[in-house]
Amino acid sequence: MTAAHRPEDHLRAAAEALQGEQVSMQTLLAAHGPGTHGTLLVLVAVPCMLPIPGTGSVLGWGLLALALAMWRNGRDQPLQLPARVAGFRMSRSAAQRVLLLLARFYGLAGRLSRERLTGLAHDGHRFWLAPKVAVMAVLIILPIPFGNVLPGIAVVLLGLGMAFRDGLAVLLSGATAALALLFTAALGAGVWQLGTAWGA
Repeated sequence: MTAAHRPEDHLRAAAEALQGEQVSMQTLLAAHGPGTHGTLLVLVAVPCMLPIPGTGSVLGWGLLALALAMWRNGRDQPLQLPARVAGFRMSRSAAQRVLLLLARFYGLAGRLSRERLTGLAHDGHRFWLAPKVAVMAVLIILPIPFGNVLPGIAVVLLGLGMAFRDGLAVLLSGATAALALLFTAALGAGVWQLGTAWGA
């Protein structure tokens, strides 16, 4: 792959070329290039990791809708952004941050990823990956401080694993998802104990 065709270079150029004060997710998808199952997950998960007001709630529901589509559609049916997600708008500066972060992820994945354990990363197995995406989407939706970071990373790793057919990335996604669940459980237990102490 030549430098001119590297996804990260394309995304950086697309970030510079954005116009208008508000940018929709559909515009970001067009700037991102052709969407596959994995790249759609990456595109929706990356903004969830940034402190953009309203992003977690709207795009978290979008990830939940994608998870449901992964479960229902079967291996040969293409995924599409839900209408509410496609129409979600953010400022141009926020959209540029999303594309630049996507570029960093793809650049890192391009250096570290390769086809391995491909059975774990095949689109045909997305029906059993869908529940993980759904659980991470719920964690992103929940109003937990910094609670969207680990679930977002887990979905990004899964999407990159599917895009690059890298089963190791899919496994790392599972480990990150487990950490996200542990973090949420620990935070919930801490809040419950604090509430019990105050009520005593």
